Amino acid sequence: MNTGELYIQATGTWLPPAERIADAVADGRCDPAVARAIRMESVTVSAGDAGPQMAARAARTALGRAGAGPADIDLVLHASFYHQGFDIWAPASYVQHHSVGNHCPAIEVGQVSNGGMAALDLAWAYLTAGPGRSGALLTTGDRFCPPGFDRWRSDPGTVYADGGTALVVSRHPGFARVRSVASVSTPDLEGMHRGDDPFAAAPLGHRPVVDLEAHKRDFLARYGTSPAVARVSAGQETVVKQALAEAGLGLGDIDRFVLPHLGHRRLHVAYLARFGIDPDRTTWSWSRTVGHLGAGDPFAGLDHLATEGTLRPGDTCLLFGVGAGFSWSCAVVEIRTPPPWRNR
Repeated sequence: MNTGELYIQATGTWLPPAERIADAVADGRCDPAVARAIRMESVTVSAGDAGPQMAARAARTALGRAGAGPADIDLVLHASFYHQGFDIWAPASYVQHHSVGNHCPAIEVGQVSNGGMAALDLAWAYLTAGPGRSGALLTTGDRFCPPGFDRWRSDPGTVYADGGTALVVSRHPGFARVRSVASVSTPDLEGMHRGDDPFAAAPLGHRPVVDLEAHKRDFLARYGTSPAVARVSAGQETVVKQALAEAGLGLGDIDRFVLPHLGHRRLHVAYLARFGIDPDRTTWSWSRTVGHLGAGDPFAGLDHLATEGTLRPGDTCLLFGVGAGFSWSCAVVEIRTPPPWRNR
């Protein structure tokens, strides 16, 4: 449990143009059966911009909305999932250089799809650990592209999207207050994304294209499907209960749910059916036009709700994060004032 108060001063998202799923089916990139199961409409695809470039754009948007300058940011955390454009490099420093431009610590956060939420948890702890610290810039950015990644087939059931997201969080009041952040890890499931392959000497050392389904098959053959499903379910339920308990709320008190941008089948089984969530109270109608932004889904979803103008003072949002490893994070966010940049 984090102590002290943490606020969200602004959000930001930068997304490239979207491609229709129907077009990917028509030209053979996406299997028709997969398209029917995921029920996605489109996915955002970068024409060449790398993850850190898109993250820096989102960061500049968030900083501008917050009215935050270099002196207001004491920490930069950049979360990512896939290749950031160079092999031995510091993408967090790039984001810092091309957005806030100060000299505070800039650190990259892994933890794949849960990286953004992990950064939020870490930022809260960092800011409250030092009396002179006030604000942090959190970003995510990824481009899932050939030759190493096939956004349609590397992880069937989830379509991977390109884009950048950002949050400016602070100990000083903002439009939303973070009432709780909880994180849970189940490391005995890390092999689900490793499979039976030996450790490689270089990226893509075993196959030319990432194949998460092959790793999953290998792992489940050894571990067992039922035990794995039980462990995943337990982790999800634990993190939700912790986040709600720390916020002093129940699931019925939540007004809006920001869910991972998964295909409909995975989303229904893991969240909608399990927790009895009405899809109309989620970001699904929008996320199905974007795709899975790696670590950025929670930030992008909150930015969408804040910008579209549906959030009202007193509303509560539950943000979900999940990443291979496995790790889960949930945050309860309470809206204090209408975001000044919202669509009216």
